[in-house]
Amino acid sequence: MIGRLSGILQEKTPPRVLVDVHGVGYEVDVPMSTFFNLPAVGEACTLLTHFAVREDGQFLYGFSSEAERFAFRQLVKISGVGARTALAVLSGLSVADLAQAIALQEAGRLVKVPGIGKKTAERLLLELKGKLAEALPSVRLPADDARHDILNALLALGYNDREAAAVMKQLPSELSTSDGIRQALKLLAKP
Repeated sequence: MIGRLSGILQEKTPPRVLVDVHGVGYEVDVPMSTFFNLPAVGEACTLLTHFAVREDGQFLYGFSSEAERFAFRQLVKISGVGARTALAVLSGLSVADLAQAIALQEAGRLVKVPGIGKKTAERLLLELKGKLAEALPSVRLPADDARHDILNALLALGYNDREAAAVMKQLPSELSTSDGIRQALKLLAKP
């Protein structure tokens, strides 16, 4: 089994990259979160990998962190969720956001990912409940209800996960829900 690749990045064609490891070129499918964190073509890179052998071929998937690889492996264990769907989930949500959506049973955040319908989102919530947050202690969930409510309000207003998460980091920890929403909207309105 191939667990890690270290070599020179030869090509970047989303969602696939080509890594040259001592003269052997490995085609690796990666989530967009990993893709955007890769160095420029011609530079050294390291990817943690998941190697899959199926009837129609052998496939290699790469990740920039152990948390991403673990989440991918948990996703593909679910009936009806293949590697493409798992990559789409990890491209649309960070591992922390995915763990948070699962812990809070928020199907709406999963449905925003292209290719994930309501039934699939509900199955993901059911199958992954308690698996990501417990296995990945580095993934933090919201500590209090006010911050959770502020985040949900921003998402309901149409802001994407990244925008909402970035603003949440800027807010003081001790805020009421209404004050937090007000301050978050002021921060989001600034150019």
